[in-house]
Amino acid sequence: MKKGLVFICSLFIFLETIPAQPKYEFRAAWIATVVNIDWPSKKGLDVATQKAEYIFLLDSLQQLHMNAVVVQVRTAADAFFPSPYEPWSEYLNGIQGQAPVPYYDPLQFMIEESHKRNMEFHAWLNPYRAVFDNSTSSISPTHITRTHKEWFLTYGTKKYFNPGLPEVQQYVTNIVKDIITRYDVDAIHMDDYFYPYRIAGKEFPDAASYKKYGKGLPKEAWRRSNCDSIIKMIHVAVLQTKPFIKFGISPFGVWRNISKDKDGSNTQAGQTNYDDLYADILLWLQQGWIDYVAPQLYWEIGHHLCDYNILLNWWGNHSYGKQVYIGHGIYRAVERPTLAWRNPNELPNQIKNLRNNPNVQGSIYYSCTNLLHNPNGWADSLAQNYYQYPALVPPMDYIDVTAPLSPNLQHIKEENKKQADAAYIIKAKPNDSVETEEVKTYVLYLSNNFKTLGNQPIKLLAAKGLTDIQFTIPATQIPNNGGTCYIAITAVDRENNESPLSNVQQLIKTNKGWVIPKQ
Repeated sequence: MKKGLVFICSLFIFLETIPAQPKYEFRAAWIATVVNIDWPSKKGLDVATQKAEYIFLLDSLQQLHMNAVVVQVRTAADAFFPSPYEPWSEYLNGIQGQAPVPYYDPLQFMIEESHKRNMEFHAWLNPYRAVFDNSTSSISPTHITRTHKEWFLTYGTKKYFNPGLPEVQQYVTNIVKDIITRYDVDAIHMDDYFYPYRIAGKEFPDAASYKKYGKGLPKEAWRRSNCDSIIKMIHVAVLQTKPFIKFGISPFGVWRNISKDKDGSNTQAGQTNYDDLYADILLWLQQGWIDYVAPQLYWEIGHHLCDYNILLNWWGNHSYGKQVYIGHGIYRAVERPTLAWRNPNELPNQIKNLRNNPNVQGSIYYSCTNLLHNPNGWADSLAQNYYQYPALVPPMDYIDVTAPLSPNLQHIKEENKKQADAAYIIKAKPNDSVETEEVKTYVLYLSNNFKTLGNQPIKLLAAKGLTDIQFTIPATQIPNNGGTCYIAITAVDRENNESPLSNVQQLIKTNKGWVIPKQ
């Protein structure tokens, strides 16, 4: 088990005291596997410990009311699942190509455990990194760098796929298609590593492929067109295979500086997506090739070169109707923090500001273990304040708009009356009509005001395998600022469309406490 991780979640919440929070908000953490940053905690752990560590991370995130995880399943042309294309990752057992013993499928396990907790699973792939460290990485005899040496270029201490080769673009697309065909992932996610970050004094060695495939384009435009091509190919592959799966990119936080482009941000980043990584994120958004963007805004509010607020608003203004999730650099408060990142108000202010931007739908934290180390008390603050309520993952009307049918709320029963642990059991049934949507979650709503019923989720229940719907709510969580508590349930499908409210039932407040009306 990882040491030092903390999580505190208030068990008894008086709902009327909680400040308003978004009903829809993407809340996720990156779980990095490369060099065992987050999971597994080190190479060579036995399978039982690997599983226990992952469950511990999920349980901790669930207490923070996170609704998604972004898990790195391909770090460097390797796999955290049995792949027909690439060997098992060295970050599992220490040797690339070595399967877990006793055998299990980590990706299948991680997806199932995430879904049990009403968390989406976004499969995070690094598209072009092939060898993390040429001196120390374990390389299997069957690794693609050995079987197709002509596809790779060495730059610095790493080996990369050559993005200019059409066969490389097809190969990576095939990896994505294999994952979404065989696994119940909710999204494919790629980060900022397209062409590698520049190394001072060294040019990326792709002159030969540029000469062969450049077709008269300037080299920079040709490199961008290579990245455009693979993004479009993956987009098409997703649409043809499982169109309900999302495709998202988490780019470096600056597309372009305004000094280079009037549409750029008022920043002074040393490297940018467009000019250095050759990733034209805005084109991908404009063309609808990606469903969400999660810019890595790892700077603080007021940073002299890349101000968080400037970039927050810039990305919100350049979303082109797609969803925007802000990447928060929690690690900055853990790894040699500057004065700004020792400020306990930094993250709360970032969250407040993004919630005030109507074009921004949520947050992703880098990384999971850094968040759970509770720097500046931020994990506690999320659990007890900013994320006290659960939130629904925002639906995407450009993917699907068909909602499931409403469930039928049947009855309410009180347990342990007059005891300190008194609770109410709320039972319901799925709709008797023919359901066309795959329901993934049932949502419980409580409110003293009939008009606001349905505004704030109180509790979520994973739907898979359920024939009966049952919520248990401690009496201490019944909202207590009115004479009636209205209760309703909804169903949410895998595309995050929500049904209308079920039939409504009530609890009536008397001088003896809450009373269940005769039903």
